[in-house]
Amino acid sequence: MMQVTIEPDRCVGSGQCVMLAPAVFDQDDDGIVILLDDKPTTELDGVRESVKVCPGRAILSADTA
Repeated sequence: MMQVTIEPDRCVGSGQCVMLAPAVFDQDDDGIVILLDDKPTTELDGVRESVKVCPGRAILSADTA
């Protein structure tokens, strides 16, 4: 299982996360990331890639038992 957290204050609104994992991330009207699912069971590769490419380093994930 994966646990995802976000730090909205660090988000720069690039939208990469939404393109990579739209079932997990969305953006508000200002482009700031919104977490839709903090324990996703789908789009795990997209979440991992989002963590890597996020320019503001606003997304954190950890694999849990």
